[in-house]
Amino acid sequence: MRIFLVRHGDADAEIPEGLGDEARALTAKARAATLAHFTGLVERIGPLTLVLTSPLVRTVQTAQLLSFATKHEGLLRAHRGLLPDMPVGALEPVLHEQTGQNIVLVGHQPSMGALAAHLLGMQSFPKPVNPGTVIGLERSEDPSEPAKFLFYAPPGQPLLEAIQ
Repeated sequence: MRIFLVRHGDADAEIPEGLGDEARALTAKARAATLAHFTGLVERIGPLTLVLTSPLVRTVQTAQLLSFATKHEGLLRAHRGLLPDMPVGALEPVLHEQTGQNIVLVGHQPSMGALAAHLLGMQSFPKPVNPGTVIGLERSEDPSEPAKFLFYAPPGQPLLEAIQ
């Protein structure tokens, strides 16, 4: 199973009048930069089975951009387990159901960094998970084994295939 953890792109700092934080959208600049970033990762990501996203506007928009870049025509579903500050264990049932598949999880920080650390068997993820960052992992069918690190791809920085 390959898992791609994605933090949403840069969102507008202003909360739309009469709405809450959940309605903040990606900036126009972030939409273009995030799409270009994802397009550069298409070969590493490969075909996807499922794209799961937090239901917040900025993450749904990020998931749509990733789906467009990868030409993913399959499922794109919102999942409450990807809301900000949800415990990483909330996604274990989903991961178990998708064994052997290639999936994307689009969420927020600190959740994406915490989930990466959890899956890798680390105390904390050693790199910043800035907006638009993609972390590629490979998990065996045995969930008790730590996942294998594939890559760390923050926008505008060199892709890393090893972390220290």
